[in-house]
Amino acid sequence: MSAPAVVVRTAARVAVVTIDRPAVRNALSARVVAELDAALTALRDDDAVGVVVFTGAGDRAFIAGADIGELKDYTPRTALESDMQRLFDRIEEFPKPTIAAVNGVALGGGCELAMACDIRVAAESARFALPETNLAVLPGAGGTQRLARLVGTGRAIELILTGRLADAQEALAIGLVTSVVPDDRLMEEVHRLTDQILAKGPLAVRLAKLVVRAGMDADQRTGQVVERLAQALLYTTDDKREGAEAFLGKRAPEFTGT
Repeated sequence: MSAPAVVVRTAARVAVVTIDRPAVRNALSARVVAELDAALTALRDDDAVGVVVFTGAGDRAFIAGADIGELKDYTPRTALESDMQRLFDRIEEFPKPTIAAVNGVALGGGCELAMACDIRVAAESARFALPETNLAVLPGAGGTQRLARLVGTGRAIELILTGRLADAQEALAIGLVTSVVPDDRLMEEVHRLTDQILAKGPLAVRLAKLVVRAGMDADQRTGQVVERLAQALLYTTDDKREGAEAFLGKRAPEFTGT
């Protein structure tokens, strides 16, 4: 049996999900999509995992897009079923925080996967593009929608129509990524972020993510109603009381997720 294309390693409540196909720059084949989907199911139900990090094997590529060898066989039904779009929706809606650790190029589906994550940390060597128009198709796994929401409509259209590469500093300037670090510090920075997140109340983290995501698809007034309801729920938790008592007692809180 061949080695898995997706490797998951968990330590200190952080699951690092690595697309492990360096020979083809970690391209997203149907097999990779299926293995990522299975990994998400397992991680969702694993109470030992608080944050999920996505990255690519090697130092050349995060993910260099879809597997072009499979593209020639795509049909309209492939687009309508869109397993990749559904996978990235799962990542966006995942109840636990997600971080893309972008090492090298993030092209096409790789850029789309990164955009589905909550936080994107890029190595200085990272490059981003949605080059699908070079193949007479378009970014069909959420790219047209997520890119416009992250960087604005005009800039998104320009990047999609030209298919050009944006380096890490441009990606930071336009809001496509949240931070840029030297290549050899990428995972160090990611783990600094995971440590910060895991020190917070887990229910508050989960609901904060849910409220922000839900509010993006609603008007502000509706979003604020959802915000108030989530806050009301958090006011009933043991963690809320622990957080206040720890602050007043000048000690580190011990959250239990209840």
